[in-house]
Amino acid sequence: MTSRRNFLRGAALAGSTLAAAAVSRATLAALPEVVSTDKAATQPPLVPNSGQPYNPVVTLNGWTLPWRMNAGVKEFHLVAEPVVREIAPGMKAHLWGYNGQSPGPTIEVVEGDRVRLFVTNRLPEHTSIHWHGQRLPNGMDGVAGLNQPAIGVGKTFVYEFVARRPGTFMYHPHADEMTQMAMGMMGFWVTHPKGKHPLIDPVDRDFCFLLNAYDIDPGSYTPKIMTMLEFNLWTWNSRAFPGIDPLVVRKNDKVRLRIGNLTMTNHPIHLHGHEFLVTGTDGGPTPKSARQYEVTADIAVGQMRQLDFLADEEGDWAFHCHKSHHTMNAMGHNVPTLIGVEHRGVARQITRLIPDYMVMGERGMADMAEMEMPLPDNTLPMMTGTGPFGSVEMGGMFSMLKVRRDQKPGDYKDPGWYEHPPGTIAHEWTGPIAEPARFKSEGGQSMPAQGKPGAAEVRVRKPKAGGGHGH
Repeated sequence: MTSRRNFLRGAALAGSTLAAAAVSRATLAALPEVVSTDKAATQPPLVPNSGQPYNPVVTLNGWTLPWRMNAGVKEFHLVAEPVVREIAPGMKAHLWGYNGQSPGPTIEVVEGDRVRLFVTNRLPEHTSIHWHGQRLPNGMDGVAGLNQPAIGVGKTFVYEFVARRPGTFMYHPHADEMTQMAMGMMGFWVTHPKGKHPLIDPVDRDFCFLLNAYDIDPGSYTPKIMTMLEFNLWTWNSRAFPGIDPLVVRKNDKVRLRIGNLTMTNHPIHLHGHEFLVTGTDGGPTPKSARQYEVTADIAVGQMRQLDFLADEEGDWAFHCHKSHHTMNAMGHNVPTLIGVEHRGVARQITRLIPDYMVMGERGMADMAEMEMPLPDNTLPMMTGTGPFGSVEMGGMFSMLKVRRDQKPGDYKDPGWYEHPPGTIAHEWTGPIAEPARFKSEGGQSMPAQGKPGAAEVRVRKPKAGGGHGH
């Protein structure tokens, strides 16, 4: 990643604008340097060295965009451009994004900051940026044709406004939106409170990521932009399991998860081993009197949720979308169910013609995770991942929360697999199986019916041929 200390120096920009505007050639010389990266690994939090202090977030398989201070204004430079994103080892996608990646880098500011964002368009068509959830002047809202002219190819526009309220937000195009978002154009925005906030508690670790989805045919690289529902890759920050990094925390850390949904459907996000509170939504922090403990939070299209919990149980805890087909990689949706079908005889006949033919699905889908079948180039197995006890049989929107007693504060490195204390792992039972206890009331009722009639024999009478029905 280009160092944030190497920004170009230039003349200070004069005044603020009331609408997003094209940047003049003279102003271009004063732009902050473009900072970009194509690394898919989770980057360390970017601790602020200017402006107001805050506890920075960690973007899952992503990073935070550096800024420069210019006469009290926090300046950022986003570049909309084609990118190559590794979805997981063995598969890359040709997407559109910002500053070398899809999603783009996370933007972090503090409540009350005046923010100036330069947006350069290196796409083959015009674009814009909508600052999803922000309070700002109407001309800065980013809807091309309604609030501003579209940003033409090769042009740079500037947006400027004050971050008026703390919370979790997103940014994405509002020009040819279906194409550009289907191609991966989106990013996260976090506005930290400027001081102690009655509804936003301090936390030790603060993670954020976006839910997104793609339809990429096996063996190809570019998403199909006209897909409405039948997506075959369900991702977090454009990564699919086993390419999604774990969320690593120290035991008894207070943890915050910020999740935004820019797919075409809802996602029930489920955490094992812990309960969380929904402490924030699109509209800001939730009242404490309205919070209740949950283990699953459903996040609708275009929504953001902020989940807080205490990581007080050690282990490797599954963390995933609870729609089962969202935890699988590219798959066919029209495959017939063959569970219970005996088709070995047919298979023998087929293998005479096709020697590599393999029977799958008669006992379930787990066989597909165990077989090492040849795959088309640039394609992920449908069910994959190897854990300490064998195949995990997952894909898509799946990761792990790794809680460790000896994880050092601020250390996000993967500690490896959890070492279970003796006697705490489910295991095969090899002893005798006792007869189950029978209850005297088994098969009865707590309040038996009085005068219960005896069993009745049901006889079926078929109508005679040629007979009709009376009316």
